Parts: sequence; structure tokens; C-alpha cells
Amino acid sequence: MNTDIHRLLDEAFHGVDMTPDAQDLKEEVRANLMARADELEAAGVAPGDAAQQAIAELGDVRALLEETADDRVGDAASRRPTDPYVALMQRHRVRPKPGFVVRAVVWSIAAVVGITLAILGASGVLPLPLGTQIGLFGMASTGLALLVGDSLSQETTTNHPMPQNRAAGYFLATLLGAFGLGFVALVAFGSMPMWGIVFAALGVIASIILFSFLGATQTNRHKAWTRQLAAATPPNRFEREPDTAARFGVYTAAIWLVTFAVIAVLVFTVGWWWAPVAFVGGFALMMLLLARMLFAPEKSDNKS
Repeated sequence: MNTDIHRLLDEAFHGVDMTPDAQDLKEEVRANLMARADELEAAGVAPGDAAQQAIAELGDVRALLEETADDRVGDAASRRPTDPYVALMQRHRVRPKPGFVVRAVVWSIAAVVGITLAILGASGVLPLPLGTQIGLFGMASTGLALLVGDSLSQETTTNHPMPQNRAAGYFLATLLGAFGLGFVALVAFGSMPMWGIVFAALGVIASIILFSFLGATQTNRHKAWTRQLAAATPPNRFEREPDTAARFGVYTAAIWLVTFAVIAVLVFTVGWWWAPVAFVGGFALMMLLLARMLFAPEKSDNKS
């Protein structure tokens, strides 16, 4: 048990009028903070740092009290009895920070503008040199990657914010995958020679491997109230059997490695127009693998 949480929580509530509502909120927050500190410690964070980070993620307790008071007024004035899950979501809702909203708009604009201009240049509508087209795809890929990484690092109603280094991993995986697909577009439109498919394959394969690793090693970021509500829901196959999830990641990486090897062979032999056929085949094989691993009879069923 992380005893620093109690001291830091008392400091956070210093100067707050401890009404019954405030006391109820404090005890609820205490349980959530201790659960969050336990998660951070399990991830390797020192107990003191875990307590500090959990308190930092909490935000201003006065704002929480105001939201709780608003919810109570709304419930009493106009809201009929609702589903407990919906009511809890409304009580614990997290509003997007203004800075994040602005950044998300900027990243989205960069992605859309980059993709649009790059495709117009690759198709010959705009007379853009190859270097500029690559740069535009790079801008679009960076915008998409920043949007993914920034979004994952934000606190949501149901999840704690993802650690910065892990969000950076998703940023890199998105960047590699999007940039690789950009090279595919350049080769398909004829702006880049056929050997450009090598760069596309390297980017996409590296992206798939990194996404598979991040997915297989993902830890539970759900908040305490979300976990309590989800306790009655049967877990899926991957949650019950982490080894099955890890095998799926490895098999997926292997499928796409072979798929892009086939694509490269097809591009250099019969033409790039056969590449989508190999891509669809690889995707279909991955879906069949997913269905097989999620819904196949379990080991205990086979024994019985």
C-alpha cells in the first residue's frame, strides 16, 4: 500500500470546505489514486514517484467538486433514472483540454493538406518534384503520428493517460506505417521507380512489428470505477490467455513480412497492379487467423 497517497491527498484537499459531498469525493478519489499508484508501481515506477504522478493526473479537486455539484443539480432537476454505467460516465467525464483540441486540429490539417498535395503531385495534377512529394507525405505522416501519440497521452473518462514513452512508440509506429504507404502511392502513380517499393515495405513491416509489440505488451490503463463495472463482463480470449495474444502478434508480423515480400516480387515481375491482390490476401489471412485464435476451442474444453 502506497502511504504517500494519503498525505498528498490531504494536501490536495487543503482549504476545501469538507462538506459531506466533498468527503464522499475524497474517499472515492483515494481509492482511485491508490489503484493508479499500484498500476504505476507494477510498471516499475518508484512508490514516491507513483504517488506524485497519480496526484498530478487527478487535477484540481475544486474542479472535480464543481462537476460533482453540477451533476447532482442536473440529476435532481431533470434527469430520470439512467443506466448505472451511463451515470458513472457522466460523473467521471473528462473534458478535453483546450491545448489538446488546438493541437489535434493543427495535426489534422497538416495530415490532410500533406496527403492532398502529395497525391495531386504524384498523379501529375500539380507539377511537384519528387523530393517535394516525399516531403509532403512526410508532413502528412508526421501529422497523423502526432495526432495518435498526443491523443493516447491524454486522460479520458475511462482511461488514465498513457505514459509518454509508450505513446511515443505508437507515434513512431504510425509514422513508419503512413510514410511507407506514401512510398506505395508514389510507386503506384509512377513518380518513383519500382525500387521505391523497398522503402515502402521496410516502413510498413517495421510499423506492423512495432504495433504488434505495443499491443502484446499493453497494460491495463482503465480507471478503478471502469474496472469495477467491467468485472462482470466475461473477458475475451486474449485477456484470458496472454500467451495467445503474444502468438497472434508474432503470427501477424510473419504474415505481413511474407505479404510484402510477395508484393515486392510481383512489382518487379508482373507489375505493380498485382500488389493490391497480395495485400488483400494478407489481410484476409490475418482476419482468418484472428477468428481462429479468438474462437477456437480452449485447452480446458479439449481436455474435457
